[in-house]
Amino acid sequence: MDGWGAKVMEEPGREPVSERVVMEQLEAQLEPLFKDLPGDVPLLLFTQVGRNDVLSAAARLLIRAVREVSPKITLREFDLSHKLARQWSVARSPTLLMDPDRYRIRWLGAPIGEEARTFVEALLMIGHGKSGLGRESLKVLNKIDTGREIKVFVSTSCPYCPQQAVNALKAVIEKPELLSLEIIDIQANPDLAEQYSAQSVPQTFANDVLIAQGAQTEELFMLSLQKMEQQTLFIPDIDAEEVEADLVIVGGGPAGLTAGIYSARSGLRTVVVEKGALGGQVATTPVVENYPGLTQVGGKALVDLMVSHALEYVQIFQGEQVMDIQPGEPIMVTTNRRRFLTRAVLLATGANYRHLNVPGESRLSGHGVSYCSTCDGPLFKGKKVIIVGGGNSALTEALHLHNIGVKVTLVHRRDTLRAQEQLVKTLLSNNIPVLFNTEVKEIKGKDRVQEVVIYNNDMKKTTTMAVDGVFITVGYEPAVELAKKIGLDLTPDGYISHDGRHRTNIPGIYAAGDVEGGYKQIVTATGQGAESAMVIFEDLIHPYWKTKKDAA
Repeated sequence: MDGWGAKVMEEPGREPVSERVVMEQLEAQLEPLFKDLPGDVPLLLFTQVGRNDVLSAAARLLIRAVREVSPKITLREFDLSHKLARQWSVARSPTLLMDPDRYRIRWLGAPIGEEARTFVEALLMIGHGKSGLGRESLKVLNKIDTGREIKVFVSTSCPYCPQQAVNALKAVIEKPELLSLEIIDIQANPDLAEQYSAQSVPQTFANDVLIAQGAQTEELFMLSLQKMEQQTLFIPDIDAEEVEADLVIVGGGPAGLTAGIYSARSGLRTVVVEKGALGGQVATTPVVENYPGLTQVGGKALVDLMVSHALEYVQIFQGEQVMDIQPGEPIMVTTNRRRFLTRAVLLATGANYRHLNVPGESRLSGHGVSYCSTCDGPLFKGKKVIIVGGGNSALTEALHLHNIGVKVTLVHRRDTLRAQEQLVKTLLSNNIPVLFNTEVKEIKGKDRVQEVVIYNNDMKKTTTMAVDGVFITVGYEPAVELAKKIGLDLTPDGYISHDGRHRTNIPGIYAAGDVEGGYKQIVTATGQGAESAMVIFEDLIHPYWKTKKDAA
C-alpha cells in the first residue's frame, strides 16, 4: 500500500502517467480489500480552487479508486463556500470528513504516500464498525470518561506516521462519543505545524496538550491518551510473574528476531524481550535498498515482515526493560514486569542514534532538532538548516534536503569528509556549503530552533548562526548499559567482546548484532543472529562451558 496516490504528483522530466492507468492500478490493489465491506462509508471532501490543488486532485483520485471497488464507499465533494462547510466548521482545502454522522474524524490534507495505508485502515474500520483494539488496550481506553480532541501531525513521506494515526483512529472508532480526531498533513498545513511547534512527525496532541512524539505501540498510545502525557512503559493488569525458557533474547532488532526464528526452529523455547519499538534503527529507516531479495523496501515494512515471521515461532515481550541478569543454573533475567528463568541469554541490544549532547538538543528535539530528513525535511522547504556530520549518512541527507528545496549547510568537526568519493563529488557539484573544523556548541530557541552556536577549531572563534532546523547524523553508539552492569568484557571501542562465536566472558551469556561492532548493516545483523542461535543450540546440546572447564 506504500505510495498510493503519489503517482498523480507529476515529477519534472518524467512522462505524466494517465489518470486512467493510475485508476486501474489502484483499483486492482484495492478490490480484494473492499469487495466484501459490510457497512457504508460516506466521505465528504471539501476543496477550493487555488488552495493545495495538487493535493486535492490526489485525494479525489484515491477516493474515486476505492469508490469504484465498493458501492459501500460514497463521496460527495463541496467547495469551502458551501453551507455544509460552515455546518461542519471546515475551513481548509483539502479536508476529508469520514462518516461525519457517526464519527468526528477529519483529514487535513490528502491521504497519499505513506498515509494511504492509514486511509485504507480507516475505511476498513468504519466499514466493519470495529476498531480491532487488543484486550489490554481496551481496558485502558475504557478508563477514559472525559472528552479528548486528538490531533496527529503526519507527513506523506514518514514511514511510521501511519502507526500512530491508526492508533488514534482505533480509539475514535471505539469511543466516538468522547473522542475526535484530526489527521494533519504538515505539508498541506505548515501554519498549523508552526502553531503547534510540530516540527517532527508523528506528533500527537490531545486537547492541545502534547502527549506523544514518535510512533507508539497501541497500548502505549492508549495509556498516553488516558494519562494525557507520553508514556514509555505499559504494564498489563494481569501478568505472569515468572516465565521459563531455554533462551531469552534481549533486543527485538534484526539480530534478535532472526536469532529467535533460528533458535525456536532448533527446538529451543525462546522469548524475545524488547524495551522499545521492534526493529531497532531499521524501523525508522525510510527506504532500504541493500537487503537481498528486496530491491527497495520501507524500513518499517521490512520490520513488519521480520516480526510477523518471528511471531510464528517465539513469544515477544515488547515494552519490557531488562533490569538485571543473574548468571547461574538457571540464569535469572529480571525485567520491569516479571522474571525469566532460562538456560542462556543473547544480548542483541543494537545501537542508538549518537547525540551531540549539547545544550538545547534534547529540549528542542522534535521542534527543529531531527534525526530523519526524509520524515521531517518537507517542513523545512525554503528554510535554512544545518546537517551535523561528515559520513555517508550526513551527505546523503544533505543532498536529499537540497533536492526538496531546503537551504542546507553541512557542519563537520574534521578537515575532510569521511563519505564515499562519489557522494563528496555530488555534494560539491550541488554547491552545498561545508563548514570544516566546526562544532555545534549549543542549539538555541524558545519553542523551536532559531539559531546554533558554532565553534571553529582553526580560528578559535565562536559565532552564532540563524537556522530553522538541525539534522544530526553523527552515527550510532552500542547499547551496552546492561552488558556493563552484569560485568561483560568490552572492546576498546566499547562493544561487547566475544570469542568469535558470540560467546562472552560469562558462561551462558552471548551477544550478536550491532552491539558487537562490525559493519552495522541489516544483513550482517541478521547473519550474526542466525549464527549465534546455532552456536547457542550447539552449546546447550553439548555444554561448551562445562566441556571447556573439564578440559582445563
